[in-house]
Amino acid sequence: MTRHALGHPSDRFDAVARIAVLRGGGIGDLVGALPALAALRGAYPEASITLLGMPSHAALLDGRPGSPVDETVVLPAHRGVRDGEPDPDAVEAFLAAMRERRFDLAVQAHGGGRNSNPFLLRLGARYTVGTRTEDAVPLTRTLPYRYYQHEVQRWLEVAGLAGAAPVELEPRLEPSDAERSTGRALLGDRPAVVIHPSATDPRRRWPAARFGVVAAALAEHGVTVLVVGDASDVAVADEIVRAARTALPADHRERVRSVAGTIDLGALAGVLAEADVVLANDSGPRHVAQALGTPTVGLFWFGNAVNAAPFTRAHHRVLLGWTTRCPVCGADVTQVGWTAERCPHDPSFLTDIHPEAVLAEVRALLAGD
Repeated sequence: MTRHALGHPSDRFDAVARIAVLRGGGIGDLVGALPALAALRGAYPEASITLLGMPSHAALLDGRPGSPVDETVVLPAHRGVRDGEPDPDAVEAFLAAMRERRFDLAVQAHGGGRNSNPFLLRLGARYTVGTRTEDAVPLTRTLPYRYYQHEVQRWLEVAGLAGAAPVELEPRLEPSDAERSTGRALLGDRPAVVIHPSATDPRRRWPAARFGVVAAALAEHGVTVLVVGDASDVAVADEIVRAARTALPADHRERVRSVAGTIDLGALAGVLAEADVVLANDSGPRHVAQALGTPTVGLFWFGNAVNAAPFTRAHHRVLLGWTTRCPVCGADVTQVGWTAERCPHDPSFLTDIHPEAVLAEVRALLAGD
């Protein structure tokens, strides 16, 4: 029987009752793997699925309605798997505890496999699937890893190695009633745009002054603008609020506010779910907003758009920065991963995206266009 999957789907494995999925990284990395997790759930409906992930993954998924995993177990620090100072004893204790669970299937959804494939094999699962660079150890079934592939498609193709056909192509998360209530309380009754101005890589960040221009233009016409972020984003969020308020008359200034560094992930999910539009760089909160069903305007370096931009345009608009060489040293920045060493400079790659274009897309989504 033909199974509809990406690439060349394989047969399902026999007698799979316990599945482990390795996916470290940030919130956006997790969101890109959600369709693959849903596919595994669909192919092995009786199996338990354990995500080996990050504390933020546990905070986002554990107890969430419709979560595709049964639990999240937080990874120890380990080279190429989770950042931090490795503790060999902690790693050994973690792996021993996971081996006791006797996983039938372990899925590597974490990069090219140089470090993650050996780690996955030490779980002791009967079957293993994942991606592999030429210098990575093989698994039971593998796919070649090439950097420029959309992450959703990459991990769906990996799920296909285990005989798991897609059940959805877009990442999806269900907000809880409590999250929605918190989000609405923070946003108020006006039309609301949420701005997330950060990104893990500084080169993926649009200049704060330009976010301020857009925020001021929206607030001038009755829109509430709420800037979000974690503790490391407080300074840039405050810069955006100051820039916007400087351009606004006194009676409009309170329409632009920041809650960066003051709310937890649950409250953030509620704010993203209840916003009318989310404007953000290529970042975890933008991906979460999309998964929650909120319209987004995303600002992407074009190389990252290949890997992470939304598939559709009715509710998700994408503006691109087309930088191909570092503005400081001229290095070819399209060579990523192991193909070239990253230059040490961090200029924004998004400076050719203009506020007028961003504002037009946000207004179109607010108007339901």
